Amino acid sequence: MRVAGYAAPRLMSLFLLKRLATLIGTLIGASVIVFLVLEILPGNAAQLLMGPDAAPEAVAALATKLGLDQPAWTRYWHWIGGILTGNLGDSYAYSSPVLDLILERLALTVPLALLAMAVTTVLALLVGVTAAARHNKLGDIGLMSMAQVGIAIPNFWFAILLILVFSVNLQWFSAGGFDGWGEGIGGVAAGIKALLLPALSLAVVQAAILARITRSAVLEVMREDFVRTALAKGVSQRAVLWTHVLRNAMIPVVTVMGMQFSELLAGTIVVENVFYLPGLGRLIFQAISNRDLIVVRNCVMLLAAMVVIVNFVVDVLYAVIDPRIKASDI
Repeated sequence: MRVAGYAAPRLMSLFLLKRLATLIGTLIGASVIVFLVLEILPGNAAQLLMGPDAAPEAVAALATKLGLDQPAWTRYWHWIGGILTGNLGDSYAYSSPVLDLILERLALTVPLALLAMAVTTVLALLVGVTAAARHNKLGDIGLMSMAQVGIAIPNFWFAILLILVFSVNLQWFSAGGFDGWGEGIGGVAAGIKALLLPALSLAVVQAAILARITRSAVLEVMREDFVRTALAKGVSQRAVLWTHVLRNAMIPVVTVMGMQFSELLAGTIVVENVFYLPGLGRLIFQAISNRDLIVVRNCVMLLAAMVVIVNFVVDVLYAVIDPRIKASDI
């Protein structure tokens, strides 16, 4: 017993160290890829900022001021050092600190991703559990067919469809834009209303995927002996499904939910431009148009770091929920 008692914390520590090493290695690899991809892009940022008719001397002076005349490896290490110290530099186009720009835009992007994740979870659980309860019946076939269609729908097309229906025809929601969170409950409610259609357009694909996974997990748990015992004791099928079965089926569902949240953070780029939302995705789009490489580099690295960190947290939570994971992964 003493050996087992000491073995469990040791296994958890080894699991965390392995996952942490993977996290650091992935972040380093992502930083190198992001930097190199932006380095090989054609064009000159200084020339773009100065205009096509600018004198070569002025362009060269601006390139020196921006540090573009330095070797690539020097600029890479300078960038990494700035990330570690919180100094991301100044935007070429906005002439303001990149960190301030990112924090300002995250105030919209993160709530949008959280709202989309909430919509995804509610829709997926309702559809998945309902389909599993009607396994191989008309309701199951119909719901899974709808889920298959949802997987195939592009986010931007569904976003345009939502605008046409709810903004142009019904005029229930604004077609785009965001006035901020305002003050008090009314300001928060107005902000949520402005983000509801974008959240729905983001959630449709993820909800369809999660619904299919929920259905499979619920069906697997429904074959367990304790479910048959509960039904034999007279417990209603609805109570068994939502109280006993769903709780035990949540391990794979929670894992996929964590991965989907990171995908929703990265997927806001297209949707924010469709709804003209001043979030991180639109900032990246504008920075690419202005060839503001320092903003693009830091924003893309931030999204990559968010994805990696969320996956790391999901792995740790999965190991906490199911101790067999950390034992088999070492």
